[in-house]
Amino acid sequence: MLNLIRLEWKKNNIGKYIRNAAIMTFVLLFFILLMAGELDADTSMEAYNGSVVNTTVDLFTHMGYIVFTGVMIASFIVGAYEKKTINLMFSYPIKRQTVLMSKVLAVWIFNFVALTLSKILIYAILLCTKSLTNISGSSIQFAMPSFWLNIVISSIAMVSVSFIALLIGLKMKSGKAAIITSVILVCVTQGNVGTYTLVGNAPFYALLFVLAGLSVILSIYNVETKDVM
Repeated sequence: MLNLIRLEWKKNNIGKYIRNAAIMTFVLLFFILLMAGELDADTSMEAYNGSVVNTTVDLFTHMGYIVFTGVMIASFIVGAYEKKTINLMFSYPIKRQTVLMSKVLAVWIFNFVALTLSKILIYAILLCTKSLTNISGSSIQFAMPSFWLNIVISSIAMVSVSFIALLIGLKMKSGKAAIITSVILVCVTQGNVGTYTLVGNAPFYALLFVLAGLSVILSIYNVETKDVM
């Protein structure tokens, strides 16, 4: 399986995605720092208390990586069906389910690691620049296990939820449909209507997590006997 995952990364030029993820991380950091300055200038508000720091970093990184995961799903998996390159991989003396799972894991592992590292980098830079932005460093507790646990769990949740787009992309035979689904997921999971939002709603995220699992299962369960698109 590890060799298949490495093959997927090599075949899809993973260096390009590393570069794009790095660019996106610094763009997100730029906007977060801009917001910090605006809040600092507003004397009617406290300048970024702990909860606002964490919420803002989560909001920007989760929005970015839900869509980024959708793009990789469209390229690595749905695109392989669209371009018929999946036929070549299915000709290997390996179970089709194993081939597809290697694609799923190649996307999942990359985005989980990238999202986790992006959060850590952003938090580190915010902490280093707090004297310039007046952002409170009280919530950036690198010494606390709970801080790291929250980063890991939230990264697992967001990347996993993104795989709801997989089934829709395969059913519609369209990488664009997978990306559009990811954008819709961003609106649903990170947006708000007035003061109402589903951000941080544990039962809602649990439901999405189950739907994402079903999406992966339904995408691969009968692939051994199903005709290739």
